[in-house]
Amino acid sequence: MRAASGCGPWCRRCSMMRRTNGASRTVGRRSAGIRNKATLRPRAASSFDDRTRDCTANMKPIGSCRAADAAAPCPRPTPAAQPSETFMKRRALLQSAVAGALASCLTALPAHADEPIRIGLIAPFSGTFAEYGKQMEGGIKAYQKLHGTTAGGRRVEILMKDTTGPVPEIAKRLAQELVVRDKVDFLAGFCLTPEALAVTPIAQQAKVPMVIFNAASSSITTKSDYVTRVSMTLPQVSAPMATWALKNGIKQVAIVVADYAPGIDAEHAFRQTFTAGGRQVVEAVRVPLRNPEFAPFIQRVKDVKPQAVFVFLPAGEQGVAFMKGFRDRGLAQAGIKLIATGDLTDDHVLPAMGDATLGVITAFHYSAAHDSPQNKTFLKAFADANPGAGRPNFMAVAAYDGLGAIYDVINRLGGKMDGTKAMGLFKGMKIDSPRGPVLIDPATRDVVQTVYIRRVEKVGGELYNVEFDKFADVKDPGK
Repeated sequence: MRAASGCGPWCRRCSMMRRTNGASRTVGRRSAGIRNKATLRPRAASSFDDRTRDCTANMKPIGSCRAADAAAPCPRPTPAAQPSETFMKRRALLQSAVAGALASCLTALPAHADEPIRIGLIAPFSGTFAEYGKQMEGGIKAYQKLHGTTAGGRRVEILMKDTTGPVPEIAKRLAQELVVRDKVDFLAGFCLTPEALAVTPIAQQAKVPMVIFNAASSSITTKSDYVTRVSMTLPQVSAPMATWALKNGIKQVAIVVADYAPGIDAEHAFRQTFTAGGRQVVEAVRVPLRNPEFAPFIQRVKDVKPQAVFVFLPAGEQGVAFMKGFRDRGLAQAGIKLIATGDLTDDHVLPAMGDATLGVITAFHYSAAHDSPQNKTFLKAFADANPGAGRPNFMAVAAYDGLGAIYDVINRLGGKMDGTKAMGLFKGMKIDSPRGPVLIDPATRDVVQTVYIRRVEKVGGELYNVEFDKFADVKDPGK
């Protein structure tokens, strides 16, 4: 912008105004950028922008001076104030040398040599389901304890994001930030189905592989071509439980499940298999996912007097609360057997659940008591990497296996990431897991594995889920 009549380029008043407005524009650009924190703090009232506006409120437009000021021309700099020719030459030579050295350093570095492979882990690390995220983190630490933090010649970086619980909106926002801002190469975790379903459209649009470490509703892998699962589905473990009940003379069953997609999946799979065998479901109860009060639901089960009650509830606090109600209401004394998915007697919380769990029959894909060299290696690595964390559960194993699957893909790609090629490598993958052999179905991208029937027993004075029967190569019945 040209100076007004009577002002030159060295007018102190006008040049100050130009600098002030330039600074304001710079700050404006910064404030519009994306920060590294999930939540931006509001700008204080005395921010730099506000101070700039206050200082310039009474100033004249840029490049203009009052007539009174024009009568006294702005002083011109004396010759001594001008930079000397020698100084200018020296500065030019110095700038040229620095620029040349910097360019030389940059061209010597290979492209992306220090750029890590980024994995965004989305899970609850606080709130009611915080233990889920901690178990996944523990499984990741166990894997990296054994296999390090590099794959395909590149460093692997895990970015952990807290959903605080089954809140789809938070999971979706975190996934968007991970993909757009952090440019992750994989999305992983997803303890609960509502979180996973909220993120599948983002994985599809961005072509970022999404590896499910737990969320167990059957439909998740059908929502995007970029989703695979290394954990289990509820129909996959519920149908074998019904088959076992049929074989063992149980004729009447009540069903209690959590009222969300996996619970409904579990109910349907058990009911369909059980009634197809000519047996009867005499009651079906769905309890709220959040903070359920079990007493009235357990009483309803007791009142219909079934031979057994089949239960699916999310692992952890809800299982503990249900077992307490089952004991306090006297269902065992009334002759009602308890059969369930393995979530109910979760390995991590089982030691604290007490002897009331003895004899409970469950169907699941992993037990800490599983006898194999791979499981012994995993248990030791988990204990070494997570001192004082207690016993690992099925989520820790899924995270351990899931990270192993991701490492395998990165290695086979030679560290050159491509989402579509990565998904092709997941299909048909075989995993030598602590739980037993695992296959990723090439047609569905879902998990195929052994489902074990277990009974809670004491081993060495401690409660464990002891395997005594199994169903090999079980696919999700819905696919």
